[in-house]
Amino acid sequence: MAENFDVIVIGAGPGGYVAAIRAAQLGFKVAVAEKRATLGGTCLNVGCIPSKALLQSSENYHEALHGFADHGITLGSVSLDIARMQARKAEVVGANTKGIEFLFKKNKVTWLKGEAKFTGPNAVEVAGQGYTAKHIIIATGSDSVPLKGIEVDEKKIVTSTGALELDKVPGRLVVIGAGVIGLELGSVWRRLGAEVTVVEFLDRITPGMDNELSKSFQQILTKQGFTFKLGTKVTSARVEGDEVALTLEPAKGGEAEALKADVVLLAIGRYAYTKGLNLEAAGVATDERGRVVVDKHYATNVPGVYAIGDVIAGPMLAHKAEEEGVALAEILAGQAGHVNYGAIPGVVYTWPEVAAVGATEEELKAQGVAYKVGKFPFMANGRARAMGALDGFVKLLSDKTTDKLLGAHIIGPDAGSLIAECVTALEFGASAEDVARTCHAHPTLSEVVKEAALAADGRALHI
Repeated sequence: MAENFDVIVIGAGPGGYVAAIRAAQLGFKVAVAEKRATLGGTCLNVGCIPSKALLQSSENYHEALHGFADHGITLGSVSLDIARMQARKAEVVGANTKGIEFLFKKNKVTWLKGEAKFTGPNAVEVAGQGYTAKHIIIATGSDSVPLKGIEVDEKKIVTSTGALELDKVPGRLVVIGAGVIGLELGSVWRRLGAEVTVVEFLDRITPGMDNELSKSFQQILTKQGFTFKLGTKVTSARVEGDEVALTLEPAKGGEAEALKADVVLLAIGRYAYTKGLNLEAAGVATDERGRVVVDKHYATNVPGVYAIGDVIAGPMLAHKAEEEGVALAEILAGQAGHVNYGAIPGVVYTWPEVAAVGATEEELKAQGVAYKVGKFPFMANGRARAMGALDGFVKLLSDKTTDKLLGAHIIGPDAGSLIAECVTALEFGASAEDVARTCHAHPTLSEVVKEAALAADGRALHI
């Protein structure tokens, strides 16, 4: 006989596990179906968390080689222990996934171990056992987009999953795709000694980012040793002995060229993952890109079935999924759950970091919105100079008439944390002057945000 729950969540990634915890806090009897041996989904197991662990380790190594001497710290010879670095990454991942297990127990959330598939509109099967629920939430996330003619083996031709598990530094790494994942993982292996070439179909990196920020980002990465082949497509990649042979062509057509690599990272995006869910049994509708179709309350076309996170439309970000999970749980409890999609930040965890929220200049121009620009460089900030982190700037966009903050774009040290102030300002409908008149501690990096807000009115103080 099928066991019944108030809420069953399919998928224990950031959206799923957060939705489950919030639903349990609100008094629901909750279960989460997860096919991995550990909780946390792609993000905690093979995405956000392990990549940040390696990014931090590689930054430390690079600083030891190239930065510490400026601070009067002499280390002698510096060696790289990849095995220990990978072991530390695994320890970080393990601590985080075990933390979610603890939270499940604390909040009395039942973990249904195995792959879930629908057997009806309000019923699923997990590991041969049937379950029913008044509310079923699809939170199955996303997977790496494949590329025709390229066969991934996760050894020589890898996705982000394989790129996180390399046991030695590749001499030559070719990254296909100049988006966030490719540039972050490219940064890890570049700092550790790899020659990194990024091949991108478009004529720019990080599409969707404010163009001025994107250009500055590319210049900084080039200075760090990246090579970019923009407006270029990869037509084939084949493993030949210890090498990978790639064939490239101009995106607009033209003569082909050959490129050799030790490892190729395929990072051209991610797609909504619904494989094995048997959505047909429930009658759940998907769009032309395979994403689950939902309304503004995350409800599918089937009563009692909902979806959140990467499996629906919108930016594929862990924190976006978390916000949706909380909002949906509260909606199911009769509360006013809501997500402000105009105030969701995006961060690239390279060094320097890149972060943005709200509208880009290009979007404001396309919408015909009259705006002001306030910009201030980290080079003119005392704390940044003390850190030796002088690359980048803060750029704020505000309405020309009302001064309301419309967008914030940061490239520089700790941009991922600095953007939070701008997100808060957007959430509360603040003006650039509101940010400028808020007291910021000195000396801090956050003063660059204040100065950019002052610059929107032509009155920056330190430049």
